[in-house]
Amino acid sequence: MRRELRIMVQRPVYLMASVGVMTFCMVFFSTFFREGVPQDLPIGVVDLDNTSLSRNMVRQIDATQLGKTIGFGSYAEAREAMQTGCICAFFLIPDGMYADVLSGRQPEFTFYVNSLYMVGGALAYKDLLMMSNMISGGIQREVLRGMGLGDEAAMARIQPVAVDSHQIGNAATSYNVYLTNMLVPGILEMTVILMTVYALCSELKYGTSRHLLEKSGGSMTAAMTGKLAVYTVLFTAMGIVCDIFLYHWAGFPLKGSIWNMFLATFLMILASEAVGFFIAGTLPVLRIALSIAALFSTLALSLTGFTFPVEALPPAVRGLSVLFPLRHYYLIYVQETIFGSGFTGWYFQAICLLLFLLLPLPVYARLRAAYVNQNFPRN
Repeated sequence: MRRELRIMVQRPVYLMASVGVMTFCMVFFSTFFREGVPQDLPIGVVDLDNTSLSRNMVRQIDATQLGKTIGFGSYAEAREAMQTGCICAFFLIPDGMYADVLSGRQPEFTFYVNSLYMVGGALAYKDLLMMSNMISGGIQREVLRGMGLGDEAAMARIQPVAVDSHQIGNAATSYNVYLTNMLVPGILEMTVILMTVYALCSELKYGTSRHLLEKSGGSMTAAMTGKLAVYTVLFTAMGIVCDIFLYHWAGFPLKGSIWNMFLATFLMILASEAVGFFIAGTLPVLRIALSIAALFSTLALSLTGFTFPVEALPPAVRGLSVLFPLRHYYLIYVQETIFGSGFTGWYFQAICLLLFLLLPLPVYARLRAAYVNQNFPRN
């Protein structure tokens, strides 16, 4: 352990790639998503009708939290602005719209959305669709009032079924809550795997593996225990700081116990170190092992389920999600922070994370042979 501490002090990459990266990520994500949801997305409006009703529609779109309207004189101008990335979408109000409403005809509204930017396009589409429905409902209500119906009877015809939705655990629909809560642990898992691979394979790259075994009295178990214990303590401290940052400083929802989240983070760190050991033992070449570790860690962010539900993935891909420690941590996070179910709600995921500790066993002898013989390329 003392030997590993000296190496960490002599090579700044260890602390920069662990403490430095996590500090940067916590500051970056907390400031990047500080508004909760994107605001004032540029949305173009082409008002060919230019009546009191159309101007009121433009004001309503501009009054929403997501949208900030920009007027254009023609369809061609708005299309060019969207193609050049100046606006996320634009809303086309046809000529004669107000006259069609008064005469009982059905005017058509058209909006165009740039889905190249997934978040901006999806939010702009949602905003315009909601405002179109509200405007349509408002016009129908005025027509029904003119027919002599009261407000209650008119609304019953416009919206026969009223939807009362409750968003559990994130009532404000804050992107900061559901993204940062998993991106920070995801970066932590990536850091643990990459640093474990680097620490183990660098002994081969720099030809110091025999010196490590000599210091441990020839015991591979003592060498690995002493070497990884330093990183376990470091990463556990970083994980605890991340949890305190998320659930106390940032004030993210936590219905359960923060001590259970500390335990979940510790189990994820142990499982991630086991994955790193397995990759290093399978391919004891630093360059190749780091590439595989980076690919594995990146896929974990996609297959965890916090951006796209795993249940909706194809069956062949769905089963791969259990191979990533971050997936089990995500299930623990849902049960503990949102539902507050306690250990009884996620003990199975804890067992799954502990099963990752068996991964070093198949490659243990292979890595020891590599340390002794040093018969793998160093570049």
